[in-house]
Amino acid sequence: MITLAIRYAIDPNRLADVREYVVAELNPIRKSGGKIVGYFLPTEFAGPTNEALGLIEFTNLAEYEKYRKTLAENPDHKRAASRLEESGAVLSMSRSLIARVEDE
Repeated sequence: MITLAIRYAIDPNRLADVREYVVAELNPIRKSGGKIVGYFLPTEFAGPTNEALGLIEFTNLAEYEKYRKTLAENPDHKRAASRLEESGAVLSMSRSLIARVEDE
């Protein structure tokens, strides 16, 4: 199992735009083969208010590559990504593949 970790640097004044994007992306992600662990938005209680995180699991690297291709072709994803870009809510985004440590 591998997990795609997407780290977003966001404009905290546009949190509603980020939330709208995440909600719009859930179905396209699932339809494209991703298993959503969760999307996490900042709170005002503690920590930075300009960071968000998305975690999506795949059984292996081949499934991840298939997901990327399928998601890129999904019209709902294209619309959501376009709206997010137009909003200016995300300042930068970084992706990494990570592995969960399991209790043996």
